[in-house]
Amino acid sequence: MGAKKKNKMTASEAKSKFGELLDFARTRPVKIEKNGRFVAVVISAEEFERMEALEDAWWGQQAEMAMKEGFLSEEESEKKLAEWMNAKD
Repeated sequence: MGAKKKNKMTASEAKSKFGELLDFARTRPVKIEKNGRFVAVVISAEEFERMEALEDAWWGQQAEMAMKEGFLSEEESEKKLAEWMNAKD
């Protein structure tokens, strides 16, 4: 394998070459396949932190929008939930 760039490995290969998997994942996401099926992806800690920050920012925006738009009362919330739970597809 050497300096060859990899973006996917089998689960067996990932297990037997775990150190290489971690090295590859530091520079790019690595997909893991098991029995020919995509089952996981390994990313660097930095990429994970970046993704968490993006998610936190998104939820922060959602909270700000909710604060501006207002909230449902307890009765309105219960009514909406009842509607959704009894909805027919």
